[in-house]
Amino acid sequence: MATLPASLFAPATRGSRRLTPLRLAAFSSLTLPIYAAQGPLAVYLPAIYAEHYGLSLATIGLIFLLERVWGAIADPLIGVLGDYGSSRLGRRRTWILAGAVVYAAAASTLFFPPAGFGAPLLAAALFLFYLGWSMIQIPYLAWSGEISRDYDERTRIATYGTVAGSIALLLVLILPTIIDQLRPEDAALKLASFGLVVIGGLVVTLPLALTAVEDNSRPPVANARMPFARAVRLILGETLLLRVILSDFAVTTGQLIRSALIVFFVSAYMGRPEWASGLFLFQFVFGIAAGPIWLRISTRLGKHRTAILGELVQVAINLGLLFVTPARFPLLLALTLAQGLAQGSGNLMLRSMVADVADKHRLETGADRTTLFFSVFSLTSKAGMAAAIGIALPLVAWLGFTPGAANSPAALHGLLLVFALGPAAAHLISAASLYRFPLDQAEHARIRRALAD
Repeated sequence: MATLPASLFAPATRGSRRLTPLRLAAFSSLTLPIYAAQGPLAVYLPAIYAEHYGLSLATIGLIFLLERVWGAIADPLIGVLGDYGSSRLGRRRTWILAGAVVYAAAASTLFFPPAGFGAPLLAAALFLFYLGWSMIQIPYLAWSGEISRDYDERTRIATYGTVAGSIALLLVLILPTIIDQLRPEDAALKLASFGLVVIGGLVVTLPLALTAVEDNSRPPVANARMPFARAVRLILGETLLLRVILSDFAVTTGQLIRSALIVFFVSAYMGRPEWASGLFLFQFVFGIAAGPIWLRISTRLGKHRTAILGELVQVAINLGLLFVTPARFPLLLALTLAQGLAQGSGNLMLRSMVADVADKHRLETGADRTTLFFSVFSLTSKAGMAAAIGIALPLVAWLGFTPGAANSPAALHGLLLVFALGPAAAHLISAASLYRFPLDQAEHARIRRALAD
């Protein structure tokens, strides 16, 4: 595969301590088309499909939940397959390229719905979309954990990815904000703008990411082909990994309950539909600055303590939403700003921690299961997204809330409770999952020394 000009990048190998910012930016750019779809799927597409394509909230929630049942099988399967085999392009590159084809094809249906678009086509498109997503994301995450062996450098790599993801979300939030001001009822235009960012971003960033660093993933010498049932037993026996993925599932669920309901909350409860897109944009503007802040904190506190701190901050922020009323819009702005600065703290640390747990497993067993571990991490992240939509939307519907209709005070109060308490409870669970986590910087240094011997 052709590479970018060598003069742009300082040499880097899997064992090097620090990568140049330009190299990291190029590698992290692939996060853009992945995250660019995450925001619309959680925030805008359910509302657009419900209000403009006639799908019920319960149907949309069910489709997302059923898709996760498929994901529960597909993600670990990709993880198992990704840890053996070889290719001239490299194991990671081969999977990512194949996934990009599937991802782009499904995205074209989701964001450019054809005539007669309904529940069956939505289900089929989501099935393929998340398959392609997994084929890209799981090898990509495993690759990011293999670039460096250093405890803090892994957090730095994850930080670049988090910032790139925040920029992607910013882009897809700017577009509907502008459209809301010019053509607020044009749902097709909103979907098309999302699709252009996702598909166009993939075309631009794929060659950048695939040529930024070497695909020198470890040869699968110690990795015999492993049956799926054995892979499940292996995961269930990894206590530290289970704690990390439980924390990630909870934090993702909390974040996306808020994301799935924010359009309804701002438009219906606050009575400020003109702020529905702008407020989410406001949050992510501050979210871009959050990654470097939490990176600096983690170098002092360690990854798991930093994640716990960030999750407890988000618990307090979401409980503060209980005091928001339509007359207290400035309070909502302040809490949204704080949410932006706090967001990503858990996701950032947890992603880096998976690679550390994989190192511990390799020391104990002699087998490299990095891709398998990241496949489970990816699965729980997407399961959190599905759970947020599959639980939050039917729940607010059960409490009497109807999108685009006149809602009773009781229905609006129910919307407020789910919007505030759902994320607060999820972030609390995430923090509790990491309490007294034993794999800190000193322990990881010991593991790396042992692996080097």
